[in-house]
Amino acid sequence: MIFLRVAIPSPLRKLFDYLPPVKFQAREYQPGIRLLVPFGHRTLVAILVEVVSQAQVDSHKLKAVLEVIDDTPPQPTFIFDLALWSAQYYQHPIGDALLQALPIHLRKGEKCERVHEYLLHAIENPEQPLNSRAKKQQEAYLLIKQHGEGISADALKAELGSIAAIKPLLEKGLIEKKHRPHIIKSSSEPLREPGKTLNPEQLVAVEYINAQQGYQTFLLDGITGSGKTEVYLQVIEKVLREGKQALVLVPEIGLTPQTVFRFKARFNVNVVYMHSNMSDKARFQAWLQARDGDAKIIIGTRSAIFTPMAHPGIIIIDEEHDQSFKQQDGYRYSARDLSIVRGHGENIPVILGSATPSLESLQNANLKRYHYLALNRRAGNAVPPSVELLDIKACNLNAGMSEPLIEQIKIHLNDGNQVLIFLNRRGFAPSLSCHNCGWIAPCKRCDARLTLHQKPPHLHCHHCGSQKPIPRQCHECNSTELTAQGTGTERAEQALSELFPDFPIWRIDRDSTSRKNSMQEIIDKINQQQPGILLGTQMLAKGHHFAKVSLVAILEADSGLFSTDFRGMERTAQLITQVSGRAGREEILGQVIIQTHHPEHPLLQKLVHSGYRDFAVDEINNRANSDLPPFSHIAIIRAEASNAGRAEAFLQLAQQTPTIENVISFGPFPAPMEKKAGVYRSHLILQSARRPLLQQFLSQFCLQLEHHPLANKVRWSIDVDPYDMF
Repeated sequence: MIFLRVAIPSPLRKLFDYLPPVKFQAREYQPGIRLLVPFGHRTLVAILVEVVSQAQVDSHKLKAVLEVIDDTPPQPTFIFDLALWSAQYYQHPIGDALLQALPIHLRKGEKCERVHEYLLHAIENPEQPLNSRAKKQQEAYLLIKQHGEGISADALKAELGSIAAIKPLLEKGLIEKKHRPHIIKSSSEPLREPGKTLNPEQLVAVEYINAQQGYQTFLLDGITGSGKTEVYLQVIEKVLREGKQALVLVPEIGLTPQTVFRFKARFNVNVVYMHSNMSDKARFQAWLQARDGDAKIIIGTRSAIFTPMAHPGIIIIDEEHDQSFKQQDGYRYSARDLSIVRGHGENIPVILGSATPSLESLQNANLKRYHYLALNRRAGNAVPPSVELLDIKACNLNAGMSEPLIEQIKIHLNDGNQVLIFLNRRGFAPSLSCHNCGWIAPCKRCDARLTLHQKPPHLHCHHCGSQKPIPRQCHECNSTELTAQGTGTERAEQALSELFPDFPIWRIDRDSTSRKNSMQEIIDKINQQQPGILLGTQMLAKGHHFAKVSLVAILEADSGLFSTDFRGMERTAQLITQVSGRAGREEILGQVIIQTHHPEHPLLQKLVHSGYRDFAVDEINNRANSDLPPFSHIAIIRAEASNAGRAEAFLQLAQQTPTIENVISFGPFPAPMEKKAGVYRSHLILQSARRPLLQQFLSQFCLQLEHHPLANKVRWSIDVDPYDMF
């Protein structure tokens, strides 16, 4: 007798045993296939992990599988194994991890087949005659019969307006479904247009990468505008000529369309993209094309790391330092780190590219785990911009902008160029305050202030999403003198419109780009290269190429200089460097103005006079002296509960678990924003100099937390290798 051990999407970190379905007792079962199983009062899609001869409980207590969905696993064995490894490493429930590695279409139990996978054919001499009174069936049958090579259900619906007749025709044996063999169209010449002429540094990078065989990880450290994408393109050309596929990950959905456009313009092959703004059906079809080898280049965001490739050739992570590659809730995996595991397992090269590499990647290069390749000059005739620190302590500010900055904006616009203004705060103002008593509008569900918006007028919490109308009077003293405090992108946009009424202003933040395709529409207007002002948040800092931007202004450089997160300085340096790199990317001379109250700050001085690389060297030394990552390994246990103190009590009891030598804990302590979205949060930090010891402890710790007396009253999670400490 055999038993099927399956993974189920549940918060439990265990597998479940089932009996085979009665009518399929004798068949073979391959790990990775999907099954339909009863679970409590529900019916769930599960994934078979292994077939065993002995169950974990008495066999008479087991239920039988209801249905076998797949004859063969929908994804290759290696991707299945990668998802298993990831679940173990990130200490996540195995069922949830395995199913998240599949498209949503498959998680719902839908068939793993392409659109138009089957064609309808008429049977010439059916045993049962067609009913003359069934007019719709007659019409459908005759149309199908006219298409001797078969017709798809979608094509039939386009002709008749309905496909309701298909089912009765199939049941009566008048028509049949035949699998359509899939023909892969390929071209002997993968290039649609020739590559650009490489400068000496780019040429060295391309030749070095192409000369290596099998798995290698390359850290491509190129200053902004140095032509990293051209290196990717020319390396991919070799991969395509070998008949293999390329997977390219980008940090933001907004970057996907322009990246796809550039790749399609260069290559005469099938390029597909995958991101969360696509429909489930479209994303699934792209997944199938990649799995079957039809899509030669796959471009996607974080979750695309689990996309199977029939002929894997290379994995490229663009802007590898970006936080977007780490899932920040639920299944907290890092797509960048998994790309290394995947590249090693599939024996293919991995390229990590960035103008501001993460300190972890730089240290791996120092240890010779990664091959380090540098691009120190901008592509073409472009030169790096000049950078100026503007002390605003004694300046009058108009919506966050000083008079000297406004004058520079005017000069650049009158010269026919574009200006980029970076302000990492959306909304009209950070808060609404009472002039008389100092009351500030709070969020009742978070330890945070509500942000004032004017389009449409409302107060909005960007942490939990709650919204409120703007009050007419103060809740404390009933005064009607309520004023906006601080500057957000909306307020800056209003001020710029008054200062420069003759120039367009393109605001790019989460609010202005929430509508589908709105981001691309704004980018298209900017690329028409008429003089104007780009105003936005971090979305502007990630990989965009604006040919006419000659001035970049950073309004609030100080906000990240005094972070309590040990990664705060690194992120601030990366952000300032990335934003500054948008200036002067082609023939135009670029200028960067950084407004600050602390021009003497060591970080700002280092970035202006020495650049990011020298900053990184100093910061790596600081981390080594403090025994912080990448010189140690960290995991955070996060707990939250509806009652104050309960999450902390949960972690205090959990901390009494016997520890493993060389694994130390800090806390528990309240999160910096203790109350968020109506729940109270607490953290426990675990640290070890040795990764295997930390993993060993976490595996034991998770099982004990599941049986904790407060486990059913507290929601908890584990974040291994956290990007955000808070």
